[in-house]
Amino acid sequence: MKKKPLGRGLEALIPRSESKKEIFQLNIDEIVPNCEQPRKSYDEESLTELAESIKEHGIIQPIIVTKVDNKYKIIAGERRFRAAKKINLKQIPAIIKNIDRDGKILELSLIENIQREDLNTVDLARAYKFLINRCSYTQEELSKVIGKSRSSIANTLRLLKLPQEVLEGLKNNKITEGHARTLLALEEQNYIRDVYKKILDNNLSVRETEQLIKKLKNKNSKKIKSENPFKPFINDLEKQLENFFNTKVVISGRETKGSIKITYNSKKELEQIISKLRGERC
Repeated sequence: MKKKPLGRGLEALIPRSESKKEIFQLNIDEIVPNCEQPRKSYDEESLTELAESIKEHGIIQPIIVTKVDNKYKIIAGERRFRAAKKINLKQIPAIIKNIDRDGKILELSLIENIQREDLNTVDLARAYKFLINRCSYTQEELSKVIGKSRSSIANTLRLLKLPQEVLEGLKNNKITEGHARTLLALEEQNYIRDVYKKILDNNLSVRETEQLIKKLKNKNSKKIKSENPFKPFINDLEKQLENFFNTKVVISGRETKGSIKITYNSKKELEQIISKLRGERC
C-alpha cells in the first residue's frame, strides 16, 4: 500500500502544485456542501456571529472546493459558506482543488476539521475511526498528520465504546468529556446507562460520578464473592433427586457442608421414599 505524505496541514495531503492555485469568486448557488463531512451540527448563534463578522469584514479565508459535475463540492469551509448564505452573499472566495476521488475529498475534509479543532468530541472520535478504517491510516500516521499524540487519539476512540444515548448526551453537552471517560470504567452497557441516568437526574459532578462507580464496582465484587460457586451443581443434583423420589428436594449449603431436605405429603409418599432409600442400600 502506498504510504501517505505526513506532516501538518492540508498541504501534507495536497501536492504543492495544487496548493498555489489562485482564489476565485464563485457564485454561491454553484457550491454544494459535502454531505459526508464530519461536522454534523452547527450552533445557530455562532453562525449568526460569523455572518455579522463577514458582513463587516468580508470573508478573510477562502473556502476550499473541488469541481464535481457542474457544481463545486466543499472540502473545507462549510461554516463560512453557511454564514455567507445567511446574509445572502452572491459570491464567495474559493480555492479550487483538482481532486478526482470522493474518498480523498472526505479525507481532506476530516483532517481540515480536526486540525481546526472544529469538531465536538463525538464527531472527532468518529472522524478518527473513519480515517483509520476507511482511509487506512495507522494511529501513528494520523498522529503525525494532525499533530496530536497517539495516546490522545486512542483515548478519544475509546469513547465510541459507550452506548449511543451516552454519546448523544456528550455531543449535546448533557455530560462532559470527563463524565464520559469516567463511565468507561464500567464494562456492562446497562450499568453505564444506569449511571448516566443518575448523572442527569442528580446533576453529578465528575468526582461524584467516580465515587458512585467505585461503590457500584465494590458492591458487585462483594456480590460475586458471596455467590456460591457450588450452586449450579446443587441445582442439577436437586433435579436428579426430585426425579428419583418423585417429590420436592432442597439442598442447602456448600460443597463441604450442608443438608438435604426431602419433602413428603402423605404416609404413602414417605413409605415410597424409604423404600427407594432401602433399595439403594441393597
